Amino acid sequence: MVSSSILALDVQQLDQDWEWLLGALAKVLRRGGDSALADLLPMPGVTLSDRPTPNDSVQLTQAYSIAFQLLSMAEQSSAARFRDRIESESHMDQLPALWADSLRQLIDEGWTATQIAQRLSSVRVELVLTAHPTEAKRATVLAHHRRLFDRFQLRHDPDLPPWKRDENENAIEAILNVLWRTGEIYLDKPDLQSERRNLMDYLKHVFPRSLRPLDLRLRQAWREVGLDPAAISDPLSLPRLTFGTWVGGDRDGHPLVTPEVTAETLMQLRSGAIGLLRSELTQLARLISLSAYWLPPSNQFLSQIASKAESMGCVGQAALSRNPNEPWRQFINLMIAKLPVEQSSSNASRNCPSYQVADELLADLRTLHRSLVAVDMNDTATHAVAPVMRIAQTFGFHLAVLDIRQNSSKHDAAIEQLLQSAGFQDTHFSQWNEAKRIEFLEQELKSSRPMVHPDFTAGNDAQAVLGALRVVKEHSIEHGIDGLGALIVSMTRNTSDLLAVYLLAREVGLLQPTDDGPVCPLPVVPLFETIDDLEKSPEIYDRFLSHPITQRSMAAIANRRAASQTLVAGQPDKSGKQVDPNALNIDDAKVGQVMIGYSDSNKDGGILASLVGLRHAQRRLTQTGLRHGVRVRFFHGRGGTISRGAGPTHRFIKSLPDGTIAGDIRLTEQGETIAQKYAHEPTAIYNLELFLAGATRKTLSDSREGDGPHPLENTLVDLASWARSAYHDLLHSDGFVEFFRSATPIDAIEQSRIGSRPARRTGQQTLDDLRAIPWVFSWGQARCYLSGWYGVGTALAKLKAERPERFQDVIDCLRDWAPLHYLISNVATSVSAVDIEVMKDYAGLVENEPLREHFVTEIESEWRLATRMVEEVYGGELESQRPNVQRMIQLRSEGLRLLHRQQISLLRRWRSYRKMGEQQQADQLLPGLLLSVNAIASGLGTTG
Repeated sequence: MVSSSILALDVQQLDQDWEWLLGALAKVLRRGGDSALADLLPMPGVTLSDRPTPNDSVQLTQAYSIAFQLLSMAEQSSAARFRDRIESESHMDQLPALWADSLRQLIDEGWTATQIAQRLSSVRVELVLTAHPTEAKRATVLAHHRRLFDRFQLRHDPDLPPWKRDENENAIEAILNVLWRTGEIYLDKPDLQSERRNLMDYLKHVFPRSLRPLDLRLRQAWREVGLDPAAISDPLSLPRLTFGTWVGGDRDGHPLVTPEVTAETLMQLRSGAIGLLRSELTQLARLISLSAYWLPPSNQFLSQIASKAESMGCVGQAALSRNPNEPWRQFINLMIAKLPVEQSSSNASRNCPSYQVADELLADLRTLHRSLVAVDMNDTATHAVAPVMRIAQTFGFHLAVLDIRQNSSKHDAAIEQLLQSAGFQDTHFSQWNEAKRIEFLEQELKSSRPMVHPDFTAGNDAQAVLGALRVVKEHSIEHGIDGLGALIVSMTRNTSDLLAVYLLAREVGLLQPTDDGPVCPLPVVPLFETIDDLEKSPEIYDRFLSHPITQRSMAAIANRRAASQTLVAGQPDKSGKQVDPNALNIDDAKVGQVMIGYSDSNKDGGILASLVGLRHAQRRLTQTGLRHGVRVRFFHGRGGTISRGAGPTHRFIKSLPDGTIAGDIRLTEQGETIAQKYAHEPTAIYNLELFLAGATRKTLSDSREGDGPHPLENTLVDLASWARSAYHDLLHSDGFVEFFRSATPIDAIEQSRIGSRPARRTGQQTLDDLRAIPWVFSWGQARCYLSGWYGVGTALAKLKAERPERFQDVIDCLRDWAPLHYLISNVATSVSAVDIEVMKDYAGLVENEPLREHFVTEIESEWRLATRMVEEVYGGELESQRPNVQRMIQLRSEGLRLLHRQQISLLRRWRSYRKMGEQQQADQLLPGLLLSVNAIASGLGTTG
């Protein structure tokens, strides 16, 4: 549930807020003649089970969908005001896991201001936004929600005059009226363009506005805990937040992501970034209206202006003449004139050189900042220029890097078509053993000539793969490499799956020649997804790192990164002395990125096996990298639910294996999670601060700890093995697929318009082919959350019976060892969210009675065992041990049960019509059925 990311809130205030919002919705409904619906709204404390409700009412479902959005809004608003009150009445470090608390803990560990500051700038968190897609709400609806939240926050302003308070409450009702008349579901499947527009809104507006408050909060916390502010006076000395995206680049099983879509996406990202920077620089020019008459600049700064203007010809002279005797504005005018043209102006002629990379702009911004410091205008430099520097550093000329992801099987198919076109006799590349594949790839990579002439089409699979890589090459030639992310290989099963990408890159000319041999300008990244692949990952990665082309490519990328940092930092200081690049703290080590998948590993083995498997894979992969002189940068493919890797941010970061974060972490933010975490400014700032503060504390703390593995590591391995066995036995029982397909709304979800990606990779009706998202989504809709807890009860019971002393160790270490606490708390949230009676109601859709009774008994028995064992570990009932989570569930319980009854009724009728071949009647029910899916997702705060 969305509440899993809320650490604390004022429960009484939350009740009042939700009741007020529901009252406003009820007024809208009554005014529109829907008084009966208004009486059925899930007001706090109201029991709905004994009230007559209309069957299959689309209007009721729509009203409940809005009501649950209002509850989520009230929760976020209440939590934000609670945090503000704590900081106002006490100290910032009273809020756990944020900057002040993290810095205080580092001070307690013996870190000084200088030591912390030296490490801060090397910390980077990159959030990769994916539409993957689980977002069940339309972009238009999300925009209405944002406007409503802003108005609701304004309502709590105690200084609001009466006339403005009335206007604000009327505006809230007006927005609710629009929401009531706006459909919340996609009646047509959303296209990639709509998904891209949604994410572009966050990248262009939401995240840029969050950067300044984030930096201000860090500086305030720094002072409050007693650290010297001078240690972090440099605007670029703070941790970096950057962004990536998969929308338009993720083609794993997504037929709509064509090379043309990828090219469009790259240009939209570039155009959006340049437009953002142009707007920021224009505003900056308005702010710095300093006259040379009253504040003479240094001669060095004047010389820089003159030199820059001369190099830009008539455009440079025009920039100077626009603001005579205002040298700082003139310098900004020159920067604006040097910005690359935006996409909409791509045909415009350039009469002067433009910035080739964003680091050149950032270097000029640093010059501007230092010129103000040199004339004692430090406050202007800090409050006007520094925020623009951070935006340029974060978003560059690309907003977010675009990853290119493809399944290894598609690469195999492409190579087979190339072999056929090149006249090879044995073209069955996918069937070759690993040794033969490696031998072929190494032999081919010795040559720079392609297997097939560029004008020749080898086949559809080859064309799709090579077309995407060709777009990457062309974009890098025209606009540089900075906007391009990684080449990610889904379902990496062997080293040859990774080396194959080099061959395909060579085929389109993406590899770059050097004296030592070709290099790939982008990192080739394995994605290890299943439990078995995670276990084999260190050996696969070891062989990949051993390959010369991998080592050369990593070294080239490291050199490019070092040159970039030198360009930005190597500017004259206040005295005019040039900075020595050799004295900079530049991370020029080779970096190897590895993506690990939480979704498929959980679907494959259950939550315990997944998290333990991921943990041990990270530790072993880190050691593998160190043996090759490579720092491993982990890319965590987390979804929006606990079954797909979600969980409280601070606990997730603390739970990572020691030494594996190393100041650099990449994570996916998927679907509805993006709206829940970032749609509203105070929530966005809070969640981003959790990431940055957590990554910093974990990095620094790990660098001083070397006590070896925890005594309970082996216990976790045993628990994972036992839990996986129980989970595997259930999934592979005779008749389980039939039970799953009848006892959950998976068939309706497969019909939904939630995202542009198909629910299945190849269309086969098997569990293996089903994506993790609809798997988790369907169990959540049926209130079972199977993969979030199944098998854990059996494992803990076995540990208690056979090794009671180790079971006691688990109890004793629960809150002291972060990995154990994260795992058990996630399981506790999952079992708490189960509504076993609702699950049985869905099981009533299974027509085979013996099959139904068998699996219901199995699932209920294991759920009760899991609940009992987790409560034994916690030392009490979950309701008392975890009151916040229980409160969030209780608030939703009555309303959700009504919606579940509605959905079950619709499912039964819809399936009956389909079974009878009455497709027209079934199609008429589908919008109402999909709306029920959406409304329940709103109540649960999650889809897949």
